[in-house]
Amino acid sequence: MCGLVGFLGGVSVDEHFGGEATLKRMADMIVNRGPDDAGYWSDTTHRIGFGHRRLSIVDLSPAGHQPMTSGSGRYVVVFNGEIYNHLDCRTALAITEPKWRGHSDTETLLAGFDNWGIQDTVDRCVGMFSFAVWDRDTHTLTLGRDRLGEKPLYYGWQGLGQYATFLFGSELKALKAHPVFSADIDRNALCLLMRHNYIPAPYSIYEGIAKLEPGCLLSVSLARPEPKIVRYWSASEVAVAGCAVPFSGTPEQAVDALEVLLKSSVQQQMMADVPLGAFLSGGIDSSTVVALMQAQSARPASPTAGHGPRARRTRSATL
Repeated sequence: MCGLVGFLGGVSVDEHFGGEATLKRMADMIVNRGPDDAGYWSDTTHRIGFGHRRLSIVDLSPAGHQPMTSGSGRYVVVFNGEIYNHLDCRTALAITEPKWRGHSDTETLLAGFDNWGIQDTVDRCVGMFSFAVWDRDTHTLTLGRDRLGEKPLYYGWQGLGQYATFLFGSELKALKAHPVFSADIDRNALCLLMRHNYIPAPYSIYEGIAKLEPGCLLSVSLARPEPKIVRYWSASEVAVAGCAVPFSGTPEQAVDALEVLLKSSVQQQMMADVPLGAFLSGGIDSSTVVALMQAQSARPASPTAGHGPRARRTRSATL
């Protein structure tokens, strides 16, 4: 995993309210998410800044460094996650994007933004991700989150008047490192915590800070400070559509169809430039995932006992 942080606005992009020193403090709070590399970018004119902590999985070279700028120079992005079908997207982009600086999915994402626009690109992407992208033409910040919300992303305005700053990041502790963060507890969120044993999106434990819901894009600018949220994917709509056209085959055919889908999903998630490993809970689901991994790999898959059923990409089998 990686981690992203950033801000928009504030009195100025200087060392106190939003320069590289502030971005570094914010990013250092989530160094556990990305111990391999760190990067910072800011635009003093438009008072926007990005910070990134990287865990290198795909394209270990400097070509995968973030924040990353698109080929046209229009978009700057910080990205956390993985686009499983990014090679298919590159094939679709081949006519208009023949030259690549590296082979990271972040670069593919930016090329999609240049050629298809942000929402159309996200519609094409299969994966787990959160990102923040700055449009230099429209001076608009867009935040995005994957369909099921596997990668977190918090945001919100903090400070008053000339100090008002829009903060965003992968974890709340990164936002707390910015000097305008107030850390006032949201009492309504405490009720949610007591009821559910966690705080569901779009709420957070802090007043004025929200979590972007799964399958959503948020856009905001200094000219239009009220965040605009668009839902590009809905689990309930997909479920309703599936119920309207149920599987019509036999139970045996259903088993075969499920195996094909699982093999395809596991294969997509095995794309990495580092060794693969898996955490096992010991149940049927996690054992099935590792078996499908091994069936599609020439190297032994190294399982490690854990508490989750998902296979994960790691830098070593025991990390």
